[in-house]
Amino acid sequence: MSGDARTVFVTGASAGIGAACARRFAADGWRVLVCARRAERVEALVAELQAGGAEAHGFALDVRDPRAVESAYEALPSNWRRIDVLVNNAGLSRGKDPLQEGVLSDWHEMIDTNVKGLLHVTRTVLPGMVERGSGQVVNIGSLAGHEVYPGGNVYCATKHAVDAITRGMRLDLVGSGVKVSTVDPGLADTEFSTVRYHGDRAKADATYTGMTPLTAEDVAETVRWVVDRPAHVNAAQVLLLPTDQASSVDVHRTDAR
Repeated sequence: MSGDARTVFVTGASAGIGAACARRFAADGWRVLVCARRAERVEALVAELQAGGAEAHGFALDVRDPRAVESAYEALPSNWRRIDVLVNNAGLSRGKDPLQEGVLSDWHEMIDTNVKGLLHVTRTVLPGMVERGSGQVVNIGSLAGHEVYPGGNVYCATKHAVDAITRGMRLDLVGSGVKVSTVDPGLADTEFSTVRYHGDRAKADATYTGMTPLTAEDVAETVRWVVDRPAHVNAAQVLLLPTDQASSVDVHRTDAR
């Protein structure tokens, strides 16, 4: 066990931005703790990181369940409970229906994961940071937390909530030595759209047709930059957009690509 290595905990690390963050921190010598609902993917990622020489540990977790979050944290080996950076990445979008046609189960899944899940994990990890007088929480927000688009109703509401929670947390923690930041991506080619459209790959792929979206690695690199600022500097909020995107509805597309 490396005595001077710092530990990052990444939620929702089974794919996309979460997995990319885990790989990026591991490449820089961080100890990496990961969780996600899909146990087999967590196991595969941990094995990959360990094969690359990283100290890594992972477990299956549904962040929507507060008791499961607490139990999972308490069950960690003591040398994995000291978390220096928490990356709250677990989140998803379901559906793009107008509100009057929305599916309640989709709404509940988004609210329970994007808002409650973030709160469950943060409430469990944050006290240790405050006690030590150091640490950083990085919430993965979204452009959808800055504006609203047609069909985005509840998803946008959850990401606006993440923005409000982030700002409120920063106020609560001023003077504690704990930083609070958010990285808010625009269009990023991950599993996001496939999940939103319940596995409909044609709809998902159309989201990025004719433009160059962000990659998961782009977002992970930004998260890493945010965490790497000097102790007296907090990169509080980064809005990260593809060059082809100006807003949720203003995206330059061409058939030439």
